[in-house]
Amino acid sequence: MHRKISILLVLAVALMAAPLAALAQQTPVGTWTTIDDKTNQPKSVVEIYETQDGSLAGKVVQVLQSDKGPHPVCSNCEGDRKDKPIEGMVMLWDVARTGNEWKGGKILDPATGKVYSVKMSLADNGQKLEVRGFMGFSLLGKTQTWQRR
Repeated sequence: MHRKISILLVLAVALMAAPLAALAQQTPVGTWTTIDDKTNQPKSVVEIYETQDGSLAGKVVQVLQSDKGPHPVCSNCEGDRKDKPIEGMVMLWDVARTGNEWKGGKILDPATGKVYSVKMSLADNGQKLEVRGFMGFSLLGKTQTWQRR
């Protein structure tokens, strides 16, 4: 009898944990592999995190592929980011949830040093993140698909 109760308790805990795991996948918070839209190869690892004000930000954890060597700097960036290492750099900021999307913030393209408006949405049960950088209207931009690590 005790064995049956133990099995039922284990099943109950497992069933309660499953929705929590699913909820964790319904946010961009986590670690992502960025995919180069020209070569379809992994380019970098980005960690997206929630800031104190509740918005999302993201920093480059690791550069996987670069034309500028293993530890590139942002030579095309302006201001405080000029000639700073890309690894560790905050390249996504002030992104807020609006329905099923996260938008309103900015994203930096370290290759060009340009800053774009950004819009993101989850796909494939939270395993992919569609990241669209644009200027002005979101129709005028490009989308990358990042993969959850």
